[in-house]
Amino acid sequence: MKIESKIGKSASSDEVIYAFIGNFHNFKDLLPADKVSGWESSEDKCSFQVDPLGRTGLMIVEKKPYSLVKMGSDPEFSKYQFTIWIQLKKVASDDTRIKITIEPLVTKMLLPMVKVPLKKLADGLIDKIESFDFPA
Repeated sequence: MKIESKIGKSASSDEVIYAFIGNFHNFKDLLPADKVSGWESSEDKCSFQVDPLGRTGLMIVEKKPYSLVKMGSDPEFSKYQFTIWIQLKKVASDDTRIKITIEPLVTKMLLPMVKVPLKKLADGLIDKIESFDFPA
Protein backbone atom coordinates (compact mmCIF):
# COMPACT_ATOMS: atom_id res chain seq x y z
CA MET A 1 0.00 0.00 0.00
CA LYS A 2 1.35 3.39 -1.01
CA ILE A 3 0.18 6.66 0.52
CA GLU A 4 0.41 9.64 -1.81
CA SER A 5 0.42 13.31 -0.93
CA LYS A 6 -1.45 15.99 -2.74
CA ILE A 7 0.54 17.62 -5.56
CA GLY A 8 2.44 20.64 -4.26
CA LYS A 9 3.74 23.68 -6.11
CA SER A 10 6.86 25.70 -5.33
CA ALA A 11 8.22 28.87 -6.91
CA SER A 12 11.76 27.49 -6.34
CA SER A 13 13.57 25.63 -9.10
CA ASP A 14 13.77 21.85 -9.17
CA GLU A 15 17.57 22.14 -8.82
CA VAL A 16 17.35 24.21 -5.62
CA ILE A 17 14.72 21.95 -4.02
CA TYR A 18 16.62 18.81 -5.03
CA ALA A 19 19.89 20.09 -3.53
CA PHE A 20 18.11 21.00 -0.29
CA ILE A 21 16.09 17.80 0.26
CA GLY A 22 18.95 15.57 -0.92
CA ASN A 23 20.99 16.54 2.15
CA PHE A 24 19.70 15.45 5.57
CA HIS A 25 21.48 18.35 7.27
CA ASN A 26 18.70 20.49 5.70
CA PHE A 27 15.77 18.08 5.98
CA LYS A 28 15.04 18.82 9.64
CA ASP A 29 13.72 22.24 8.63
CA LEU A 30 10.86 20.56 6.76
CA LEU A 31 9.67 18.36 9.65
CA PRO A 32 7.19 19.48 12.31
CA ALA A 33 9.32 20.90 15.15
CA ASP A 34 6.71 19.96 17.76
CA LYS A 35 6.90 16.26 16.80
CA VAL A 36 10.64 15.79 16.19
CA SER A 37 13.50 16.03 18.70
CA GLY A 38 17.05 14.72 19.13
CA TRP A 39 17.96 15.32 15.48
CA GLU A 40 21.29 13.85 14.29
CA SER A 41 22.34 13.84 10.66
CA SER A 42 24.99 13.37 8.03
CA GLU A 43 24.44 14.23 4.38
CA ASP A 44 22.82 10.87 3.59
CA LYS A 45 21.54 9.58 6.98
CA CYS A 46 19.59 10.96 9.89
CA SER A 47 17.95 9.81 13.11
CA PHE A 48 15.48 11.53 15.39
CA GLN A 49 12.90 11.02 18.10
CA VAL A 50 9.22 11.05 17.05
CA ASP A 51 6.64 11.03 19.79
CA PRO A 52 5.02 8.61 20.50
CA LEU A 53 6.85 6.21 18.14
CA GLY A 54 10.37 6.54 19.55
CA ARG A 55 13.66 6.89 17.72
CA THR A 56 13.68 6.34 13.98
CA GLY A 57 16.11 6.93 11.15
CA LEU A 58 16.23 7.56 7.43
CA MET A 59 18.85 7.06 4.77
CA ILE A 60 18.97 8.11 1.15
CA VAL A 61 18.76 5.06 -1.07
CA GLU A 62 18.44 6.66 -4.52
CA LYS A 63 18.80 10.05 -6.17
CA LYS A 64 17.97 11.16 -9.70
CA PRO A 65 19.18 14.72 -10.23
CA TYR A 66 16.41 17.28 -10.03
CA SER A 67 13.58 14.73 -10.10
CA LEU A 68 13.76 12.17 -7.26
CA VAL A 69 15.08 11.64 -3.77
CA LYS A 70 14.19 8.21 -2.39
CA MET A 71 14.64 7.54 1.31
CA GLY A 72 14.34 4.35 3.27
CA SER A 73 14.07 3.64 6.94
CA ASP A 74 17.40 2.94 8.61
CA PRO A 75 17.21 -0.54 10.19
CA GLU A 76 19.67 0.58 12.86
CA PHE A 77 17.04 2.91 14.32
CA SER A 78 13.66 2.01 12.85
CA LYS A 79 11.53 -0.82 14.10
CA TYR A 80 9.11 -0.10 11.24
CA GLN A 81 10.32 -0.28 7.66
CA PHE A 82 9.14 2.24 5.08
CA THR A 83 10.17 4.04 1.91
CA ILE A 84 9.58 7.70 1.02
CA TRP A 85 9.80 9.07 -2.52
CA ILE A 86 9.98 12.82 -3.09
CA GLN A 87 9.37 13.50 -6.75
CA LEU A 88 10.01 16.84 -8.43
CA LYS A 89 8.74 17.96 -11.82
CA LYS A 90 9.90 21.19 -13.42
CA VAL A 91 7.01 22.99 -15.12
CA ALA A 92 8.85 26.29 -15.59
CA SER A 93 11.96 27.93 -14.11
CA ASP A 94 9.86 29.26 -11.21
CA ASP A 95 7.32 26.41 -11.01
CA THR A 96 8.21 23.01 -9.58
CA ARG A 97 5.58 20.42 -8.70
CA ILE A 98 6.24 18.09 -5.77
CA LYS A 99 4.69 14.77 -4.81
CA ILE A 100 5.54 12.57 -1.82
CA THR A 101 4.78 8.87 -1.68
CA ILE A 102 5.19 6.83 1.50
CA GLU A 103 5.15 3.04 1.44
CA PRO A 104 4.96 1.56 4.94
CA LEU A 105 5.97 -2.09 5.18
CA VAL A 106 3.52 -3.10 7.89
CA THR A 107 1.01 -5.86 8.39
CA LYS A 108 -2.53 -5.43 7.07
CA MET A 109 -3.68 -5.20 10.67
CA LEU A 110 -1.48 -2.13 11.35
CA LEU A 111 -2.22 -0.39 8.05
CA PRO A 112 -5.48 1.31 9.17
CA MET A 113 -3.64 2.75 12.19
CA VAL A 114 -0.77 4.26 10.16
CA LYS A 115 -2.59 5.31 6.98
CA VAL A 116 -4.12 8.57 8.27
CA PRO A 117 -1.01 9.79 10.19
CA LEU A 118 1.24 9.04 7.20
CA LYS A 119 -1.12 10.84 4.79
CA LYS A 120 -1.08 13.80 7.21
CA LEU A 121 2.73 13.68 7.28
CA ALA A 122 3.01 13.57 3.48
CA ASP A 123 0.57 16.46 2.99
CA GLY A 124 2.23 18.40 5.84
CA LEU A 125 5.62 18.05 4.13
CA ILE A 126 4.07 19.32 0.90
CA ASP A 127 2.60 22.32 2.74
CA LYS A 128 6.01 23.07 4.27
CA ILE A 129 7.84 22.73 0.93
CA GLU A 130 5.28 24.99 -0.79
CA SER A 131 5.83 27.78 1.73
CA PHE A 132 9.55 27.18 2.39
CA ASP A 133 12.04 29.89 1.45
CA PHE A 134 14.78 27.74 -0.10
CA PRO A 135 18.26 29.25 -0.16
CA ALA A 136 19.23 30.08 -3.73
